[in-house]
Amino acid sequence: MPKINVYLPDELADAVKATGLPVSAICQRALEQAVRRVTAIRETSLAELSGADLEERFPLMTGRGRTVLGLAVARAGAASRASVSSGDLLGAMIEEGANLAVHVLQALEIEPARLARDLEREPDDEAAGPGRGVRFSVPAAGALELAVGEAVGLGHNYVGCEHLLLGLVAEPDGAAGRVLRAAGAEPRLTRRAVASALAGYRHLQANAAAASGYSQLRSTSGAAAAPDPAQLLAAALQPLIERLERLERLAERADPAGQS
Repeated sequence: MPKINVYLPDELADAVKATGLPVSAICQRALEQAVRRVTAIRETSLAELSGADLEERFPLMTGRGRTVLGLAVARAGAASRASVSSGDLLGAMIEEGANLAVHVLQALEIEPARLARDLEREPDDEAAGPGRGVRFSVPAAGALELAVGEAVGLGHNYVGCEHLLLGLVAEPDGAAGRVLRAAGAEPRLTRRAVASALAGYRHLQANAAAASGYSQLRSTSGAAAAPDPAQLLAAALQPLIERLERLERLAERADPAGQS
């Protein structure tokens, strides 16, 4: 039986040894599931997909996520391409406009409109996936695979646009990843931003809902306005951004020769 080495961080390796977990069996099961997911993504024919088809083929995707996939298929069809590229996925995410990934980008001071313009200048040269008909390109399939991994890593039982954003940022070969990284969406920073946004957004939503409910009890003029998601996310991410700025200032002081 072939052997595959798995490298773990020291802390996790020590914890695995201490618990006596059956590493081989766990890894085999996890790899089987990953292979099935990857194969399903790569072999999915995207021609004439309806909303019901998207829900059946991508059951873990959120509603907005499936909307983005449908828009990406439409973008590829409008351009007469035989494959849905990573750029189509990012462009569709921007086009949908109301998903969490777009709000995270705005909170990181990355303008979606600028990304859309940069995408238009990218060459349309992504390798097509296997099989006939409309398929995901190799980079697009890779980004979706990475998105599933990001969701699992965050302990989520769903795949949303925020996970897809992380997958696109981390995927090395596609147009979407190049555009995102050039705009400042570095993988580690974006992952921290998504995690912080999810935690902060839920907390702020709960507080806003409580405040809104209290205001409605006090007010006779009707319901209070719903909070702006972009403002909620900006508030949630502000401590992270300030901390990163402090670290950058410390690094500049420690290495004055690197300043121009």
